[in-house]
Amino acid sequence: MDDKMTINFDKMSLKEMKELQGKLERAINSFEDRKRREAMSAVETVAREHGFSLNDLTGGKTRRTGVVPPKYSNPDDPTMTWTGRGRKPRWVQENLEQGKTLDDLTI
Repeated sequence: MDDKMTINFDKMSLKEMKELQGKLERAINSFEDRKRREAMSAVETVAREHGFSLNDLTGGKTRRTGVVPPKYSNPDDPTMTWTGRGRKPRWVQENLEQGKTLDDLTI
């Protein structure tokens, strides 16, 4: 980080903090996905340099992740989506606790 970023949470509303939390979750997920793709590309390159494919070295058991379209969106913020895979985002859990169903959140 270039400069120390200071956020005054005492002056933020709960809504603003939740929006910030959602943005941070998306940024972290995007960062992790990018790093995972970079690592996979690097491993595939090294395998090719040694005359192998990654499948040759792993017995064809590599996990290829394609882009899965989102199935659910947050009714309060449609930019927040979830594919239905992996851990439920906080906004999904909160909606379920409020009595909504996954069908209510379907895009």
